[in-house]
Amino acid sequence: MMRVTTATMRKAAAGFCAVLCLMLLGGAAAADQPHPWQLGFQAAATPITERIHAFHNELLVIICLVSGFVFALLIYVMLRFNHRAHPVPTRTAHNPVIEVLWTVVPVVILVIIAIPSFKLMYYMDRVPDEAMTIKVTGHQWYWQYEYPDQGNFSFNSNLVADKDLKSGQPRLLEVDNPLVIPEKTNIRVQVAGTDVIHSWFVPSFGFQEYAVVGRLNEAWVNVNSVGTYYGECNQICGVNHAFMPIEVKVLSKADFEKWLVDAKKNFSAANEPVDKPAGGAGATQVADAVQAAEPAATGNR
Repeated sequence: MMRVTTATMRKAAAGFCAVLCLMLLGGAAAADQPHPWQLGFQAAATPITERIHAFHNELLVIICLVSGFVFALLIYVMLRFNHRAHPVPTRTAHNPVIEVLWTVVPVVILVIIAIPSFKLMYYMDRVPDEAMTIKVTGHQWYWQYEYPDQGNFSFNSNLVADKDLKSGQPRLLEVDNPLVIPEKTNIRVQVAGTDVIHSWFVPSFGFQEYAVVGRLNEAWVNVNSVGTYYGECNQICGVNHAFMPIEVKVLSKADFEKWLVDAKKNFSAANEPVDKPAGGAGATQVADAVQAAEPAATGNR
């Protein structure tokens, strides 16, 4: 029979605590898409996401400290002031010190939270010196991407039907024409809508901006590394809300310039009507993709 020593128990406890902290802080997640049984955030792909995760971790520490204090206080009160340990209740009506503390301490905690929160909001709102601009327009139910200062071309991005998926492509996330951007580049992203409110949301980018009719919202993104990143419209925008995913391919600057040459030829804004899906994806293809994906999606709910 194996003997469990104190040292073994300490190592096991330390390992459990390390794993628990890693899960709570969102450490073990891939940058491209969520995975089954994933805990925590997807890995940060932009400076904004890194700051959001850091702010979350700071709040997690504060919340744990406050919750632990309140829990310990409840235990103390139950043990110290129950009817057996304290049969004669006190008639104390006021305690100025405690009353001041329970007013001042929460205010101090809120100030500690507010300062990094305002700094983060300002950092997210102020677009740094941008190298390029991309306009994202939400339609029912697909996205349109425009490159106004890179040749003024545009194309539409539609869901790929299940029957057309290739090996390794994620279902309900793959699109025919993904957004393509260069890595390590400050990019101004303008978001608008044409029908109802949509939301362009890529978790790894820390980016969520509403596509509102008659309004041009904007934010910025700077992706750290090459890869493929996924998101979805997370604003309930109609019956096919679940079928307008977002796919972003981040290329090196040299590869992006090569892609740009081909894209100008294939997606000429001057030759395509604004509301016609470019890149060979017509309205019939969009409807077929939705119909093909819808029964399976219903079965997974």
